[in-house]
Amino acid sequence: MVRDGYLYAVPLTAAAVLLGGLTNPAWAIVPLLLAAFLLWFFRDPERAIPADAGAVVSPGDGKVTDVAPGTVNGERRTRISIFLSVFDVHVNRSPIAGTIRDVRYQRGKFLDARSPACAELNEQNAVTVEGDGQTVVFKQIAGLLARRIVFNPKVGDRVERGQRIGLIKFGSRVDVVFDSAARLNVKVGDRVQGGASVLAYLPGRELAAAENAASAERAY
Repeated sequence: MVRDGYLYAVPLTAAAVLLGGLTNPAWAIVPLLLAAFLLWFFRDPERAIPADAGAVVSPGDGKVTDVAPGTVNGERRTRISIFLSVFDVHVNRSPIAGTIRDVRYQRGKFLDARSPACAELNEQNAVTVEGDGQTVVFKQIAGLLARRIVFNPKVGDRVERGQRIGLIKFGSRVDVVFDSAARLNVKVGDRVQGGASVLAYLPGRELAAAENAASAERAY
């Protein structure tokens, strides 16, 4: 259970007791149901983290809404987008093991998290993790209902694959951007679990070195 669940549920439960005691007990039903929902919403189940070499795990629970190629700083990348509804676990986890190299928070709009425009316009937190010769960027993107993004590690901190690193409150989206040479393991429409579902397998150091050498030879 995430601590925030108790912060919301305790006052609601107290309000239910007061309402039920001072007025009609039926008035206590609504705050009690809301308290129960929030305790369930902020659940934080344990997950079996894959140990496969090069595995990129999902940063959150939800549905894969987009798998698209792109270019970042002149390099080819693949982006996977995952939509988290209010019924999904909202604890976020690190997609790979490595060091936090950059954290950039961007204020913005609160468009529907399923909208393509939200990746650029919505309030979000972009995190760069570097490990095993690979760099992966993942974004915590606020949605129509999400109004607060929580991220706990700092630049320079070491994180493990599947480690809890924060959460996005209520409906939201997470994006993961990685090497386009990675072998995809999911498709649009798939349901994934944070820390447990493998989104892709990154190429090994040997493959990356061979590709760089080939590119240099062609350029020469």
